[in-house]
Amino acid sequence: MKALFIGGTGQISTAIVKRLAEDPQWEVWLLNRGNRSAVVPDGVHVIRADINDEAAVLEALGDMTFDTVCEFIGFVPAQVERDYRLFNGRTAQYIYISSASAYHKPAASYIITEGTTLANPHWEYSRNKIACEEFLMKKYREEGFPVTIVRPSHTYDERNIPLGVHGKNGFWQVIKRMQEGKPVIIQGDGSSLWTLTFNRDFAIGFTGLMGNRHAIGEAFQITGDEILTWDQIYRTIADALGVELNAVHVSSEFLSQAGDKYGFDFEGALLGDKAVSVVFDNSKLKKIVPQMTTNIPFSKGVRISLDYVLSHPEECQKEDPEFDEWCDRVIGALEKAKAEILAV
Repeated sequence: MKALFIGGTGQISTAIVKRLAEDPQWEVWLLNRGNRSAVVPDGVHVIRADINDEAAVLEALGDMTFDTVCEFIGFVPAQVERDYRLFNGRTAQYIYISSASAYHKPAASYIITEGTTLANPHWEYSRNKIACEEFLMKKYREEGFPVTIVRPSHTYDERNIPLGVHGKNGFWQVIKRMQEGKPVIIQGDGSSLWTLTFNRDFAIGFTGLMGNRHAIGEAFQITGDEILTWDQIYRTIADALGVELNAVHVSSEFLSQAGDKYGFDFEGALLGDKAVSVVFDNSKLKKIVPQMTTNIPFSKGVRISLDYVLSHPEECQKEDPEFDEWCDRVIGALEKAKAEILAV
């Protein structure tokens, strides 16, 4: 069987490509610009092209056909419309990576299924994903375009530490604050429920959908089974670092408003995603991919990630003084307000 990945070197897709590269049943191709060729496994074929240059991609593809085409970098409808033009009649399955943030926030129930309403007034990213899904499913219903929709939630790998609140440079400044004993901000009261999935586990569910006729015309969410509160997530990180957690709980609405001036999109990332409890019902996926389960719980996954992050400072340890200062200002303002109230 023959698979083409558009991208294929990102946080989620790298694990999938590696898993398939070890499966003799699959011939794996990547279509990308070749910027991260070091992570491409041996035996994987690379087509060097910019997917946004449609004419160049058509020339590079020639008369190639595929059993599955997997789109990991389609964020707006124009990009999946382009894919439809490129791959309609050229593939037996087109898998589109959407997002679990597309589900309504907050949903009527914290138990999320594939039938949960798609709507997100807080985040343009999620609304664009919904629009992409709608275009592809319309093509399936009207023309039989063989689409499968996949909705990941919070998936991480060895190069990333999953957090609720961080700056533009990612997670490192929060880890540094923990190491220095400084307070770190957790959205809400820390008790909302969340699901984290290591990318190797995600790859099990994803590859089980590839070439699977039961997946055509369907949407699937892929997450692990482990449910944690945000306090538990941060405490697990602190435990792995060997430090005490100094947590400060702050309303997500407050963070959203306080972050606007600094360009932090906490309305989308928090109010549109991480501020509410979600528990994913993966029974639909497990009916056709029964081997999907959590093999790497967060207590193990975070240590894998920290080992890599701490040993690759140039790659992973991107300091963010602006975010660090913002955290101090937010925490200081809250402490001042509390002191004034208690002094009355």
